[in-house]
Amino acid sequence: MRKVLLSIVSALVTSLSLIAPNPASATVIGATGCNARVANAAATAAVATTTVWMAGDSTMANPSATCPVGWATEFDSLFHSNIVVNNLAVAGRSIQTWLYEGNVTSTIGSNGECVLSSTTYSSRWQQMLTDMKAGDYLFIQFGINDGSTTCPRHVGTARYQALMTMMAQAALARGAHPVLLTAVAAITCSGSTAVKNRGFVSQTIAAGAATGSPVIDLQTLSVDYYNSLGLCPNNGDYTSGPVGQFFCNDHTHFEAYGARRIARLVTGALRTQNIPLAGSLL
Repeated sequence: MRKVLLSIVSALVTSLSLIAPNPASATVIGATGCNARVANAAATAAVATTTVWMAGDSTMANPSATCPVGWATEFDSLFHSNIVVNNLAVAGRSIQTWLYEGNVTSTIGSNGECVLSSTTYSSRWQQMLTDMKAGDYLFIQFGINDGSTTCPRHVGTARYQALMTMMAQAALARGAHPVLLTAVAAITCSGSTAVKNRGFVSQTIAAGAATGSPVIDLQTLSVDYYNSLGLCPNNGDYTSGPVGQFFCNDHTHFEAYGARRIARLVTGALRTQNIPLAGSLL
C-alpha cells in the first residue's frame, strides 16, 4: 500500500510540474506587460499636451532684441510641461493687419474702414485654424495699433468687435477655449496716479459676452499694478529706476522684468476668474 501511495504522489508531482508556469517565462510576460503600460502612458502623455495660441501685438510678441519683450514670451515658463505656448503675436499689428497680413490697404473706404485688397487670411491665422485642436486655448489681445487714424492699422470699434468675435467663434468651432484680453496699459501718469490709456474695452467685453468667452481686463490689472509699484509720478526717464526696470526706453514696451510681471497678472486672473487653464500652473 505504501508503495502504491508513493507512486500516486510521484505521479501528482510530475503532473503539477508539467502545468506550472516557468518562472523565467512569468518574469518575461510580466516585464512585457509593464513595458506596454509604460509605452501606452508615454503615448498618452505625448498627445495630452494643450497648446495655448497667442494672437496680439508687440506687447505680447517674442523679442527680436533685448527690449521690447512681450509678456506672452514669459507665459510658457509659468506652466507645467503639459502646456505648450505658441506665440504668434507680431509687433505693430492691429487685429485686422494681423488677420489679413499684406491685404489691408492704405485707403479708407466710405464706411470708415481700411479697404481690403483680398480676404485671404495671413499664414499665422491659417496655421491656427489648421492646427488648433479641442482643449486648446486662444488668447487674443489687440487694441493698441488699432486706434490709429490712418490705414492700414486703423480699425473702427464695430469692426474690431466683429473681428474679435469671429476669432473667438473659430476657436469654439474647433473645441478650443478663447480668452479675450483688453490691451495692457502703457504708463501714463496723472500726478501721482497711473491712469488708463487704451480703447476697445467695451468691444472686447461685448465679444466675450457674444461668445461666452472669459475676458481678462488686463488694462485695469496693469494700471492697478503700476500704482501699487508707485511708478507715478516719474520724470519720463525710462532708462533708470523702477520705471526703467519695467519699461523699455518708452512708455509702452516691456523689459524682461516687466514682461514677467505682466504675465503673472494674466495667470493671476486665470485663477481668480476660475479659468480651467489655471489648473496647469506651477
